[in-house]
Amino acid sequence: MDLMSVTLVVRWLIGWALMWQLPHIPDYSVIGSPKVSVLIPARNEEDTLPHLLSALRQQTFKPYEIIVVDDQSTDATTQIAQQAGVKVVRTAPLPSGWTGKNWALKTGYTHASGDIFVFLDADTEPSADLLRRLVGTVQHLGGLVSIQPYHRTEYLYEQLALLFNLVGLMAVKLGPAGGVAFGPAMATSKVDYEQVGGHDCVSGYVVEDWFIAHAYEQAKLPASAYIGHGQLDYRMYPGGLSDLIDGFNKNFATAAGQVSKIRMLAVLLWLSALFWTSWCLPAALLGWPIVGDSSLPYNLLLYIAFALQLAIIIRPVGSFRWMALLFPIPVVFFIGVFIMAIFKLKRGQIDWKGRIISTQWKA
Repeated sequence: MDLMSVTLVVRWLIGWALMWQLPHIPDYSVIGSPKVSVLIPARNEEDTLPHLLSALRQQTFKPYEIIVVDDQSTDATTQIAQQAGVKVVRTAPLPSGWTGKNWALKTGYTHASGDIFVFLDADTEPSADLLRRLVGTVQHLGGLVSIQPYHRTEYLYEQLALLFNLVGLMAVKLGPAGGVAFGPAMATSKVDYEQVGGHDCVSGYVVEDWFIAHAYEQAKLPASAYIGHGQLDYRMYPGGLSDLIDGFNKNFATAAGQVSKIRMLAVLLWLSALFWTSWCLPAALLGWPIVGDSSLPYNLLLYIAFALQLAIIIRPVGSFRWMALLFPIPVVFFIGVFIMAIFKLKRGQIDWKGRIISTQWKA
């Protein structure tokens, strides 16, 4: 086996190591009868909100209150929430230095009366047992507890998000006190939330979850994160391909540089092997230049190894089905969006949900 083959095998093994353990949220029992406030930021969420509110009515643990924070919606978001019988508050105009979601959650906090807060994005779809597990885990571990939802896809363009979902999980340490958070579903006690300064401490950040996790760590409080497979689903950017591209541009442009250097190196080594494999099989078929072994059997075997790996490690992450077998397609998409994100980062702002948002990091 030549040196090139050895390095490819090593990088293939790195992929397995990065996805070896994806912990689910623990099955802790709730202690006592805590007052739980569920806070839902919603900006033009008339299509997704009914599913969430219906799921919340079916929870085995009943929250004390559900508050939908209408972030200046122009659709039927408010009417849907009112018809569901939950509390509805509307944000004041967005202040300078705040992003919409953070301002909505700050507004919701000022109207909440619970002693445990659960923050849920309007597009999440929780199982009947989710609130009980979230509340029980917060009571047992303290600090901030969050869940990365299982990505449920319906349309072909949504399959292009395969690599974004994988890389997002590969790049972080999951489990108790892993030091990372996922914004779609977070829970914390009121005491701990106020100790870190609430969403005021991340007021201007687009990807607030990365930075609020840092705030908990700085306050000597744990930030624990889990995957949502079997407990929490969502559809990312169901509004179409342009929303998907804008959304991942936003995440690239604002969260880059927040990952540990060792993990980032490991992810880059695996990605480089995946990119290389995406080139080699078509190159072997069409006679394009290849460094190393250019034989078709060798490159076909390499392709199958990475395709099978993707098909297995993506299963608890999202419903990507056969796209793992055609991975050069999401590879090209991933590279294209990454290049776009670099230019948008340089420009210093992006357009998201009708608002111009700065991508500049704070010191």
